[in-house]
Amino acid sequence: MSSLLIAGTDTDVGKTFVTASLVSYWQKYQSNLSLGLLKLMQTGQGDRELYQQLFGHLDSVEIVTPLSFDAPLAPPIAAELAGEDIDLAIVWNSFTSLEQKQDFVLIEALGGLGSPVTNELIVGNLAAEWRLPTVLVVPIKLGAIAQTVANVALARSLNIDLRGIILSCTSSFDAPAKPEQLAPINLIQSLTQTPILGVLPYIQDLREQDKLAATTQCLALSEIASNWDLELILP
Repeated sequence: MSSLLIAGTDTDVGKTFVTASLVSYWQKYQSNLSLGLLKLMQTGQGDRELYQQLFGHLDSVEIVTPLSFDAPLAPPIAAELAGEDIDLAIVWNSFTSLEQKQDFVLIEALGGLGSPVTNELIVGNLAAEWRLPTVLVVPIKLGAIAQTVANVALARSLNIDLRGIILSCTSSFDAPAKPEQLAPINLIQSLTQTPILGVLPYIQDLREQDKLAATTQCLALSEIASNWDLELILP
């Protein structure tokens, strides 16, 4: 295995946070190895620009966004507004090129596993058909349990190689409910029979790379290391 797909239950659930944290960790502790960072496609502005700001100066990290559209909408709609087609061959060729050149490739999906990529395909279809080992990012909020159960069921129905779940704090908590009540680890693991690899705390500014690298310590790195088939050197 030389790649990992960072998927989510929806938009704005922390996929970029997780991806940036893993790249920051890689850059700090695995800088002798090369890394490809692929954003499947972008609608609107945001992730690509952030990745370029954080990692564009690094020779060891190659950032690729094969397709982009101006409108911050679902890709089929954004492409239609732009008068363009979604050519998945371009995305596939970018991915395989990165796999050939880099030691490892991190892929950030768009939306959730059920989000449309074209008028016929969803993100989950690409994960399955391209045989991408996948982790599922779940935001810690009311409804997290149901979202996780539904997305794991979708992953299983498509035979996706789902390696685990990452819980992500997408905002600071001042509500009566505690994070462990909104997304109880034991209950989610029991309902889904899928391991939770870790819980990432809230970071307001993703440009703080030392904090991003440190948050990766919250993940079960032994699980990710075995998935990556690489020896991660822990600090």
